[in-house]
Amino acid sequence: MSTDDESFHPLGEEWEDELETMLDDTEYDSELGMEMAQDAMRVTKGELSEAEFHDRYHEEVMEEFGEDERPTKEAYEAAQEEAKGTVSNMLSRFDGDGEETRRETMKKMGVGAAAVGMGAFGTAADGPGQSLAAEEGPRQETTEESDTQWGMTIDLDRCDGCLSCMTACSQENDVDKGVNWMYVMAWEDENHSGASDGENTDTSSQFNRLSDYNMLVRPCQHCTDAPCEKVCPTTARHTRDKDGLVLTDYDVCIGCRYCQVACPYGVNYFQWDDPDVAYEDIDGLEDPEDPDEITHAEYEHGERWVDSRAPRGVMSKCTMCPSMQDGKQGDDKIGTTACETACPPDAIQFGNVKDERSDPSQHREYPTKSRAVIDINADVPSADVVDENVSDGDSLEDAIEAIDSTENAELDETMVSVAKAIEIQSRDAETEPGDEENNSILEQQQAVLEFVTALEEYVDLESESARETLDLDQVDDLESAAQIRLEQYAGDPSSFQLLEDIGTNPNITYLGTQPGPEAHQVEGPTKYEDVDLLDKRQEYLDNETVGDAGVRL
Repeated sequence: MSTDDESFHPLGEEWEDELETMLDDTEYDSELGMEMAQDAMRVTKGELSEAEFHDRYHEEVMEEFGEDERPTKEAYEAAQEEAKGTVSNMLSRFDGDGEETRRETMKKMGVGAAAVGMGAFGTAADGPGQSLAAEEGPRQETTEESDTQWGMTIDLDRCDGCLSCMTACSQENDVDKGVNWMYVMAWEDENHSGASDGENTDTSSQFNRLSDYNMLVRPCQHCTDAPCEKVCPTTARHTRDKDGLVLTDYDVCIGCRYCQVACPYGVNYFQWDDPDVAYEDIDGLEDPEDPDEITHAEYEHGERWVDSRAPRGVMSKCTMCPSMQDGKQGDDKIGTTACETACPPDAIQFGNVKDERSDPSQHREYPTKSRAVIDINADVPSADVVDENVSDGDSLEDAIEAIDSTENAELDETMVSVAKAIEIQSRDAETEPGDEENNSILEQQQAVLEFVTALEEYVDLESESARETLDLDQVDDLESAAQIRLEQYAGDPSSFQLLEDIGTNPNITYLGTQPGPEAHQVEGPTKYEDVDLLDKRQEYLDNETVGDAGVRL
């Protein structure tokens, strides 16, 4: 991610300049938005306290927006007493027959806005209607810490750049073409080349490199300490107490775009025109068994609308599929996301990052072993197949041949070797999946362990000859030999989080090669247009609009 010494924004001076230009074309104070964004990042870095941040901007926010509902710790209660305005009072400035109507306001939202059909401010006409937030007042949070924090571990070496995750996200959320809530990007930098004639010269992690490109998958990071939330004057952008998801209340958002400036990762989108999908046509909006039951778009905090595509004039971004996490789409979808389910090489592991048994935790803490489990699980024979085909006294070679010759099983020395190494490495670790959702890696690991246990009823896999056959004799210590074998098979990936120095505590962890400071996007193995996607929303609009500097990494 390229940065500049004169820029406060991690994405660099070009990105920062575009953001400031974008704010200049709105009705809101651009200087205030830029200053708040810079200081919000100072808060996450520990250079400025929450109370100081709130006090520094309270009067200006009140003057600009008519209220200040920014969530704080020390100053929240005092601010609640002082702030008399509500969301409904603020929005009423644009209602009725007054001098400043919603339509006139929207014409101020950007150069060429009228030319692309951006008329009346769509929040009132689109969606549920009257905001329940206006009726009930500002959203209140508890102080109790939840045991759940949804997040991901993404194995970049397993990403083949097929863009299935992006397509699934777009379809799940009915977002407009070019409004990408996640990006899959090929990149190169000063130390890592892009693919040349389909051949990447970088030789690291070749076993797991499913494409010849360096890849980066970038959804919203759902930061534990999100700067975008700190600058929101209305609490539209908020962190959900029960599971840590950073969401946007569409009914409350006024489209000031301060959150877009404050986000270090560049993942926010402003809905410039009427969405392509009408509100009543949002996928999964109604439960077919109960038409009055909303399953996809409205729920939580007085049934506020925080899921699916946004209405006109409102900010949106990746939500990590909250309707799935709330069981609105069935219990089997809890602990899953559309992008994870759609990923053919299982590069995305989603779950509760606070649960050590969850998929993202297992993948983060035991990346080599979990890679191997994911890779061989589908082909490991069941214990029944072993019992039906192996006899007492069989040698390892005979046992492998007997299983491999069956109609529904394939087995070779490599698979047995890796399975045995997994079993050795699992002896002192958590192996029971438990009752939590989406602990599939441990479930797959359990199947591998059951195969090894069944095979060892007939064959001693730790004998000197067996260890030699299975390449588990590199060192005398069996556990160390198993780790070496797994690293030979699946690599030993490093892990990282994007912009760790910013202090936002993102809940996305990556395995694989981290882009350097001069990284830039290159054309990947699959073109966006090949799967009916667009890299930029502007390419779809009749008249280009401000808000995307083309900086991706």
